[in-house]
Amino acid sequence: MDKKVVVFTSNTCPYCNMAKEYLNDKNVDFEEKNIQTDKAARDELMKMGHLGVPVILVGDEEVVGFDQQKLDDLLA
Repeated sequence: MDKKVVVFTSNTCPYCNMAKEYLNDKNVDFEEKNIQTDKAARDELMKMGHLGVPVILVGDEEVVGFDQQKLDDLLA
């Protein structure tokens, strides 16, 4: 898997946890950016035009929310 994966999360987001568990189950390395504890991550997410999490970047593609089918397609 050569695409970089970044997951924007918060501490209280159940869908963020589902997304992280799913990626771990698939053995996908990812960088987590917690917008609750990292102001730079929050600013980055807002610059992208998003206010909610999870937002998952797979290479240049954005997945808003936990969309397992879209993740499967992008990670294939």
